[in-house]
Amino acid sequence: MHSPREIRRRVRSISTTAQITRAMQMVAASKMRKAQEAALAGRPFARLLYRIQREATTQSEGLQHPLLEVRPVRKRAVILVSADKGLCGALNSNVLRVASKYDTASTVFVTAGRRAAQFIARTGRQLAGEFSYGDNPTFADSRAIAGFARDLFLKRDVDEVKVVFTRFVNTLTQEPLALDFLPVGAIKGLRIPGAEPEEPPKADEAGCSFEPDADAVLGYLLPHYLNLFIYQVLLNAKASEQSARMVSMKNATDSAESLIKELTLEYNKLRQGNITKELLEIAGGQSE
Repeated sequence: MHSPREIRRRVRSISTTAQITRAMQMVAASKMRKAQEAALAGRPFARLLYRIQREATTQSEGLQHPLLEVRPVRKRAVILVSADKGLCGALNSNVLRVASKYDTASTVFVTAGRRAAQFIARTGRQLAGEFSYGDNPTFADSRAIAGFARDLFLKRDVDEVKVVFTRFVNTLTQEPLALDFLPVGAIKGLRIPGAEPEEPPKADEAGCSFEPDADAVLGYLLPHYLNLFIYQVLLNAKASEQSARMVSMKNATDSAESLIKELTLEYNKLRQGNITKELLEIAGGQSE
């Protein structure tokens, strides 16, 4: 049984930890709202761009483009997007578990986020490029990552590129995913995260008219489409990170407060027992 002094020391220590986790929870909640709004705000534009490229693909007549070239896969690149910090539950471990399934001999990694870079260095995998993005990902960040991966593919250093990241579903749910990035190939299969149509297109929906033609528009859109793809990936990853951290810190705070209540109850019982013992000793001494 612990002494009252040890219990008081533990209560003070846990109270300090609870104050830290509560502060982190409040900070993460503030950042989470901004990150979620950014991730959700870009989805209408992503859906519109997806509809345009879908219409252009339907009207395209055998477009030939370097980004569409499908080759036998001898070397693969994986864009791995993680958080910069921990304390966000199983978020990082889940996305790194997906990345660890790729063959180390035939796969090079392009990392975005400090945890991803640390994972590559720790496991001895091949690192092709390392990027960072802050709490507010910018389009310039996504353009740099997409451009680097695009150059690897166009120079034939790799034959395909995949993206491993965490898709934001809601505050309590974040889904690790591995999506195709390059070659675009059958472009109908390249869907920007968040560009899923809310309802299937109607049969009588008015089509688009392209000038000068669908092939020219589609060829121009491809690089921009890939840039937006990575931008939505970064926004989803950041919203997932802040949501997971907020929930994790809330759970840690609740656990600390529950433990403090248990220790306080134990301390009061122990203190009451000691007082009763002293009273009995006093009463016994008076009777003698």
